[in-house]
Amino acid sequence: MKGPHNLWRLIRTGATLERTGAMRAVLDAFEAPKLIRIAARALVWPFRWLGIKGDPAMPPITRALTALGPAYIKFGQVLSTRPDVVGTELATQLRVLQDRLPPFPVATAKRAVEDELGRPVDEVFSAFSEPVAAASIAQVHKAQLAETGEEVAVKVLRPGIERAFRKDVDAFYFAADVIEFLSPASRRLRPRDVIEHFDGVVTGELDLRLESASASEFSDNTAGDPGFQVPRIQWDLSGRRVMTMSWAEGVSLGDNAALDAAGHDRHALGSRVLSLFLRHALRDGFFHADMHQGNLKVAANGDIIAYDFGIMGYIDEYTRRVYAEILFGFIQRDYQRVAEVHFEAGYVPADRDVDAFARALRAVGEPIFGMDATRISMGRLLSYLFEVTERFGMETRTELILLQRTMVVVEGVARSLDPSLNIWDVAKPEVEAYIKKSLGPRALARDLLKTGRVLARFGPRLPDLVESALIAQASPPQDEKRRLWPWITLGAAGGVAASGVAVAVALLLL
Repeated sequence: MKGPHNLWRLIRTGATLERTGAMRAVLDAFEAPKLIRIAARALVWPFRWLGIKGDPAMPPITRALTALGPAYIKFGQVLSTRPDVVGTELATQLRVLQDRLPPFPVATAKRAVEDELGRPVDEVFSAFSEPVAAASIAQVHKAQLAETGEEVAVKVLRPGIERAFRKDVDAFYFAADVIEFLSPASRRLRPRDVIEHFDGVVTGELDLRLESASASEFSDNTAGDPGFQVPRIQWDLSGRRVMTMSWAEGVSLGDNAALDAAGHDRHALGSRVLSLFLRHALRDGFFHADMHQGNLKVAANGDIIAYDFGIMGYIDEYTRRVYAEILFGFIQRDYQRVAEVHFEAGYVPADRDVDAFARALRAVGEPIFGMDATRISMGRLLSYLFEVTERFGMETRTELILLQRTMVVVEGVARSLDPSLNIWDVAKPEVEAYIKKSLGPRALARDLLKTGRVLARFGPRLPDLVESALIAQASPPQDEKRRLWPWITLGAAGGVAASGVAVAVALLLL
């Protein structure tokens, strides 16, 4: 339920941050102004005793996020890839959230496998190890197939994870509703839509059959990409709560010392991670949306191996073209074209001044291009762009949230491998290649061919559709007011009730 009872969850969140010492660490990491520090500490301190104690052996923020549950852990995973935002020390602490969380017993995992596959574990696997990685939603075991001797990875969902995640997400819904009520200006950002998007992504991650399908499709799309591997899914040994795939042997992309010892070129690896992401997003419109270091390995031959396909992103062809043109415009420093693309796509209201918007975009891009390679940041660009589009009335584009978030994560991974990596130099060839392929005469011919195929499929129905439309236009208008009155009355009553609840919540928060 997404009701006011979730206020307790939010209060306990603040109390846990204070009790574990994470509140001070968060404020320090983000260099919060003194007034905000005082206000934040004063609001949560009286409730400190309600906070979850967590594991005292962990650093404060890791301790708090682990105690609060899977949704908060997911947030920490994103921050772990951004040392430029939270600092190197904190980013290193948060990396334990990626694949080194406390595991559940191997006996529990075996029971889950037997329940899902309907066969004894010893009949399927000749060996089944202790957990080799434990994340917020599932853990992984190394096993050996009894029939062939092949080494595989068996992923098993945590017991009760669905209910635990539901509690967190419901609290997020409640927080979004309160924010929209207390700050009408925030409605432009559509916080509730953002939570709904997040909810949908996580719901998909909790069904390993969907992850198996995503891995299979991703593998097909990227089969020809040099220096990149995706493990093969064992469909007969996978289900809703269990997924089996070929074992991927390699060095974690987050272990720079091990990468250096193995003789891998970290600059080349960082460039390839960023290039692969842009290629998959622009070429295929289907990309790995959780590309942190815990989900990437480097094989002995230097190939990057991706796994954990619970969160995948999809963008349609039109959105890909818009995104590529915006990126390419910034790379070329053609701010007028970037502004025009925003208007053509309907991202900025048509009644705004396109020239004024272009000048505002120049103020975003030029300072970044004036920086040296170690300071150029796609994340900073997105942050500045957000500020400018807000002033020009652009609403949050929920279909781009996952793409933008992943761009920031991938940049963080690339930076962790080589802080001097020039993001623009790596991105330019991929964006240019997509622009050449997707815009121009050949692209137009392909679009017309696709349109012709669609019309051909609907050809037999076109006469009936035209006739129905003409009849509807010729029909006398009905008494719309009479038909709408019941709905208007019901909507007004619901609005009054919702307002009463929101006022009560606001009073509780004060």
